Amino acid sequence: MAHPASLLADTVRKAVVDAFGPEHAGADPAVHRSAFADYQADVALRLARAVKRPPLEIAELLAQKVEVSGLCSEVRASRPGFVNFTLDRAFLERSVEALARDERAGVPRAERPETVVIDYSAPNVAKEMHVGHLRTTVIGDALARLLGFLGHRVIRQNHIGDWGTPFGMLIEHMLDIGVGATDELGLFQFTEFYQAARKKFDDDPAFADRSRKRVVLLQQGDAETLALWERLVEASRVYFRAVYDKLGVLLEDSDIRGESAYNADLPGIADELERRGIARVDDGALCVFLPEFTGRDNEPLPLIVRKRDGGYGYAATDLAALRYRVETLGATRVLYVVGAPQHQHLAMVFAVAKRAGWLPDSVRAEHVAFGSILDENRKMFRTRAGESVRLLALLDEAIERAERAIREKNPELPAEERAEVARQVGIGAIKYADLSTERIKDYVFDWSRMLAFEGNTGPYLQYAHARICSILRKANETGIALASDLLRGQVPEGVRVELGEPAERALAIELLDFAAAVDAVGVALQPHRLCSYLYELANTFTAFYEACPVLRADNPALRDSRLVLAAATRRVLATGLGVLGIAAPARM
Repeated sequence: MAHPASLLADTVRKAVVDAFGPEHAGADPAVHRSAFADYQADVALRLARAVKRPPLEIAELLAQKVEVSGLCSEVRASRPGFVNFTLDRAFLERSVEALARDERAGVPRAERPETVVIDYSAPNVAKEMHVGHLRTTVIGDALARLLGFLGHRVIRQNHIGDWGTPFGMLIEHMLDIGVGATDELGLFQFTEFYQAARKKFDDDPAFADRSRKRVVLLQQGDAETLALWERLVEASRVYFRAVYDKLGVLLEDSDIRGESAYNADLPGIADELERRGIARVDDGALCVFLPEFTGRDNEPLPLIVRKRDGGYGYAATDLAALRYRVETLGATRVLYVVGAPQHQHLAMVFAVAKRAGWLPDSVRAEHVAFGSILDENRKMFRTRAGESVRLLALLDEAIERAERAIREKNPELPAEERAEVARQVGIGAIKYADLSTERIKDYVFDWSRMLAFEGNTGPYLQYAHARICSILRKANETGIALASDLLRGQVPEGVRVELGEPAERALAIELLDFAAAVDAVGVALQPHRLCSYLYELANTFTAFYEACPVLRADNPALRDSRLVLAAATRRVLATGLGVLGIAAPARM
């Protein structure tokens, strides 16, 4: 089911070609919502210079040529060069009926599905996840869900830090305290474990010497050392699962492909780059110098593939991972949900991979950059002691705060149900606060704002969904036959939607824009656009509900029409929140 903006864009394109020739077939119709009509097209403003005619004259000509029979009841031009469209009432009514019956809420699947590899979360083995891992995990999961919903083949890649020099000291410390002691590390004590190993490494030369030798054994594939390393990795997997389960994200053990997975590929990566003249030895290190990357003094900036001591850094691993994702996984689009400070590093990796032929023009590699989480003083969000906030502790606190708010708002809710709703609301509040912010920007972590039941928050949208569920339940309890079908997500064929009131019409148009909102996120990878849409939809439903009595409508046909509008809104809210990875409770 095509949405109005898409249908109007198609007809505007045809009118442009008809009026000005096929050479202008690529002109952007620029169709969007308008305060002066249902939609408007700005294409005349864009065409004026190319066709050497005034924008208003172009708009008037296009208004005459667009073929909108059955789609629009009125098309008119206005200054300085807009084409304004008023949708046909019958078209709106039938379209909303179709949306209410569609499990996908009117969102079509992609015509040309891609294989999208998404790199996100990427915690370190033997370290606790902290608030710094929140944005990559939440944004990455939302994009994985949304792109999968659109019909793309999504492959999640959790590029964990599970290799390198720190594991020498971690393994030696594990041996010192007893191998069995690590069995309980999975959920709580990684920070203390790592800090103790680090302190011994810094304070005890003999321990440091043992640790360096252990690194060599690990890199050489010593069986005993690898077995000890695997114990650390497995303990971390248990811990990661606990975090991901509580956060409600899709990542599983099978999605883990850490740095160690590429260890055997690194010598070949380095040799090929050097053999082909892409990399050269500089001061003992193997580096790639690309003219487009320079330092402060305009000196060439190196991407170090192999260090002076013969070890390999992040660049070599990232190149091996990118080649694997393209050549083995068959990616046509690779997304890196990584903080904004890594922009230059990833840009250099992409550029080197292109030069080496590992990233062909047919594949897009994109850095999905994001800003930081700040405290109320706009400083990095930390505990009062100055430490990074542990992610599990943050999630637990969100659930506890949500439980107190729900108990106050609905003391009659049974304890077991209240606990589940608190989990959904608390986790949803944290996710929504993150996703509703334009991802490249920093945002301030504010408990009172993110857990509020009003404003652009997760609880507000969840409450809007729960309120519609309550309306449908009340209709069912009063014996309205249609309500039981709507509660099951079904709309009988004989039921018709009538849009006689402005508030009904406004809600219908907002509902039909859902597909466009989802599509826009799939292209631009900006989840906040979908959040903004859902917030506007909830506000539009509130205005409809206040202006148009539902259960007290003038006649049964009008009542049923408004119940279908409510059910369609419930479906879009639930689908949209689900695409973001946020639950939609039926009661709150």
